[in-house]
Amino acid sequence: MSLLQQLQADSALLQTRRYFLRDAASGLGALWFASAGGRAYGAAASVLRKEPGRPLHASAPSLPGKAKRVIYLHMAGSPSQLELFDHKPDLVRQDGKDCPQAFLAGKQFAFIQGVPKMLGPQYPFQQHGQSGQWISDRMPHLATLADDLCFIKSMYTDQFNHGPAQLLVHTGNQNPGAPSAGAWVTYGLGTDNENLPGFIVLTSGGKNPDAGKTVWGSGFLPSVYQGVQCRSEGEPVLFLSNPPGIDRGLRRRSLEALNEINARSAAETGDPETLTRIAQYELAFRMQVEASDAFDIGKEPAGIHALYGTQPGKESFANNCLLARRLAERGVRYIQLFDWGWDSHGTDETTALTHGFKAKCESIDRPIMALISDLKQRGLLEETLVVWSGEFGRTPMRENRAGVEMKFAGRDHNPGAFTLMMAGGGSKGGVSYGETDEFGYQSVIDRVSVHDFHATLLALLGYDHLKFTYPVSGVNQRLTNVTQPGSEVVRGVIA
Repeated sequence: MSLLQQLQADSALLQTRRYFLRDAASGLGALWFASAGGRAYGAAASVLRKEPGRPLHASAPSLPGKAKRVIYLHMAGSPSQLELFDHKPDLVRQDGKDCPQAFLAGKQFAFIQGVPKMLGPQYPFQQHGQSGQWISDRMPHLATLADDLCFIKSMYTDQFNHGPAQLLVHTGNQNPGAPSAGAWVTYGLGTDNENLPGFIVLTSGGKNPDAGKTVWGSGFLPSVYQGVQCRSEGEPVLFLSNPPGIDRGLRRRSLEALNEINARSAAETGDPETLTRIAQYELAFRMQVEASDAFDIGKEPAGIHALYGTQPGKESFANNCLLARRLAERGVRYIQLFDWGWDSHGTDETTALTHGFKAKCESIDRPIMALISDLKQRGLLEETLVVWSGEFGRTPMRENRAGVEMKFAGRDHNPGAFTLMMAGGGSKGGVSYGETDEFGYQSVIDRVSVHDFHATLLALLGYDHLKFTYPVSGVNQRLTNVTQPGSEVVRGVIA
């Protein structure tokens, strides 16, 4: 047995002793958690046992799951559902009229003041596919896949500012400190390729999301499960290559020396995070070969570049979609794409629904179609759940500032209704689930909370969200948030 293997065994023993001492010291608490009161806080669950030296080793879910991986496409800033997928002919007839007082009473807005005007959809809608899905002319390429798409049009949230709303969508909590969905999924399932991170993040649009890197953090889970932000141009990870004068052999010997120091530290303290650090150093060493190949989209044939609209060497959403497919076929478990620039307030041309929004739609329409089509023709879509969303919706009223109508058409934040789209991974194609009111302002039929969606996401991956937990300060925490009981799997969107 090697030194590292021996230390891994010792660490596991230390952890077992800790669990015993913790449980013995809180026996009354343990009895309560085993009761109905405890189950309300997610206590009726078993802790996943991870191999200390291989925290990303692939694991089977507790239930049969249709999806093996997730590609989440987040449009940071939140695109207007009323210009894309939520067809509201009644809103056309209200265009330019004063907003009804019932829409304003007791509501909080990010910017609207006074009595704004109603704003009709800025683009025409048509029905597509045998399913008759309503999609606007801003997404002509995506519309060709209408029968593969599953829309949840009745999403809602209780957050109307970007940062907290993004945190809620990705961590189940509007406050920093909770693990992201990607971290939870990677913790549960590990990865099918231990030469690459199990959770990879790609950004485009020039900025990170408003909530920052906390939206792909590991929170209270071990740090090995956090998202690794990679780049679509240059080296995928900074400092991945060896510096001048350092060859791979010297790098290997240096790493072995560092591992021995960390291993001795682990033996003295019994801290599993030290073993995690060793695993991460080893992953970085293996990534020098694997990551460079995975991120080299220049190896793709000309037909694929034409399909996606990619330009190798440049940062773009299209490049990131192609990278997502390459990472999916190499076994990465959770791939998160953030595209910044969707906050269509209408303060100038770049944020106007008639200008900047139009350009943003053109930048994503073909790549998303290409990603779904490419996964499908490679036989990967059935086991890959593709998700598209923002963090909330937009108002049916035209935004004003200080009660004054602005030159360009825009919409304010609307937590009451937004649309989320899925494809593959066991989701039901050709389905439009839930409804908003006649103006697309509030979700009214088959309403779906963010926590309901997280429960559904985990169900598609093979986990019961109530039992998939992690012990923190005496409470078995979960993605669907123990302080928000009542979350349910949305069965109507599962094939």
